[in-house]
Amino acid sequence: MPALSPTTKINNQPIKGNTMSTASIGKRVPAFSLPATGDQSIKLSDLKGSMVVIYFYPKDSTPGCTKESQGFRDHHLKFRRNGAMVLGVSRDSINSHENFKLKQALPFELLPDAYETLCNIFDVIKMKSMYGKQVRGIERSTFLIDAKGVLRQEWRKVKVDGHVEEVLEAVKALKKG
Repeated sequence: MPALSPTTKINNQPIKGNTMSTASIGKRVPAFSLPATGDQSIKLSDLKGSMVVIYFYPKDSTPGCTKESQGFRDHHLKFRRNGAMVLGVSRDSINSHENFKLKQALPFELLPDAYETLCNIFDVIKMKSMYGKQVRGIERSTFLIDAKGVLRQEWRKVKVDGHVEEVLEAVKALKKG
């Protein structure tokens, strides 16, 4: 992985993140800024005041990732009504994300993380077996950040069925306090 500096860019967008720190339950999530679909840049500091659900998935347009993204799409209005925004993250390019978002009619933004900035903050890069070979890849994971930027809950080694509903229930519970 190339070293990141404050001037590292993807698609002419600066990539910022403290890859030396990792997120942990009950602690403020390290600052980050990444490009996003819709010609945007997403900064954690700009999201304060809203709960944030960040889900990491291995690859655009694959069966499990599509099903998971569709689940967040189908429940998106419920997340918004409960004060949470949803963001999807994979190592795919911005162009791949734009196509995936359009094809699946996703109402939320996707963030490309080719340099694994956010992946490292949330420690989701793992060795996985694919077709009998060991490869580095994203372990399907979801994180719930409160309105103050503190990590409140995490789901690792996610199984898609029932997952989105479980995350929504956690958002509702956090909203109630």
